[in-house]
Amino acid sequence: MTTVVIGAGIIGTAIAHELVKRGRKVVLLDRDTPGMGASFGNMASIAVTEFMPASRPSVWRQIPGWMLDPEGPVRVRPAYMPRLVPWFLRFIAASRPSRLRELEAQGAALSARALDDTLALLRETGLEREISEEGCLSLYADEAELSADREHIEMLERFGLAHEVIGRQALRALEPEIGDGIGMAVLLPENRSMKDPHRLVLALAERFTALGGRVERGEAVGFVRGEGIREVALKDGRRLAADEVVVCAGAHSAGLARMLGEPIPLETERGYHTQIMAPGITLKHSLIWPARAFMVTPTAGGIRVGGTVEMAGLDAPPDYRRSRITVKRAQTALPNLRCEDFTEWMGHRPALPDTVPVLSASARTKGVFYATGHGHLGLTHAATTARLMGDLITGARPPVDLHPYRINRF
Repeated sequence: MTTVVIGAGIIGTAIAHELVKRGRKVVLLDRDTPGMGASFGNMASIAVTEFMPASRPSVWRQIPGWMLDPEGPVRVRPAYMPRLVPWFLRFIAASRPSRLRELEAQGAALSARALDDTLALLRETGLEREISEEGCLSLYADEAELSADREHIEMLERFGLAHEVIGRQALRALEPEIGDGIGMAVLLPENRSMKDPHRLVLALAERFTALGGRVERGEAVGFVRGEGIREVALKDGRRLAADEVVVCAGAHSAGLARMLGEPIPLETERGYHTQIMAPGITLKHSLIWPARAFMVTPTAGGIRVGGTVEMAGLDAPPDYRRSRITVKRAQTALPNLRCEDFTEWMGHRPALPDTVPVLSASARTKGVFYATGHGHLGLTHAATTARLMGDLITGARPPVDLHPYRINRF
């Protein structure tokens, strides 16, 4: 029995690794080399506290104002707006109070396992040193900013997630480079960060092949089905025999799902980062500033600055002004941060309107499975997703009820 896993980001590579461990014959297929999509440039965070649905009213009511601000945290390219209308309608529909509580619980069910599952995967693969010991600091200029983020703090309290409000003196003791404009922070000790997320994917892919898995480079453009899945057709004319297919190609999963007759409302939230190799400062913790919508992480041998959302589809060229906006904002919190010896990057985060991923068997084709739509939490939920999908695909009982994550919920 051959399982073809489509997508060699952190989600697909972790699933392929899990399946080959369980005795499956596995082919890991991607149009590029492993880890070169969103997994190359994510913010390296195991963000176990960041599952609050983006569809809540306090967010979507601000979107019109953000869109009028060229430096706002959300940017929609005007030419792409008509294509987004159905997605935005679903996004708003997910904001009913009762629905938000359901979505929070579904996100929490994954995040509650995320750190332990990640640590277990790192121990198993000999990569224990690839994760930081320090957590994340959520920054606030003053009490008013902290109060404005109360919705998130209350969610942390509701789900019993570790957090501690600390004042200016304690904050400076943890991170002396934080400037005088920051008056307090919330320490999130379980929000750890990876020392190099791309290196993690490469190491997993190497272990996968050592266990007997095969990596193939090619673009899936179609499927051959009978009573179940039979083959994956590639753009170069090749066909891969497949008894099972796992679709986990990030933002590109939408097109593959349509080919299989199961369209899902999956969009790309284009994310930008600036990787600074000569920042002039050192940091131990990752930093987020909710009011300014950016994140800073010490990773990949330097400091990475990212944040904001751009909705413009898969094909529009990058607008690296988005990267420069986040660096400018980061320098308000870190006044000694220099932007020297740097690179800029853009990647596609797979976004569903209810911000909960699809972890599901196909409702139409035997042998087809989906693991996509993780949004900003692909790295966070990768190890947990691999465990859950491994159980689902091999017929074991997953430790989390996967009914809420089904593909035909929309």
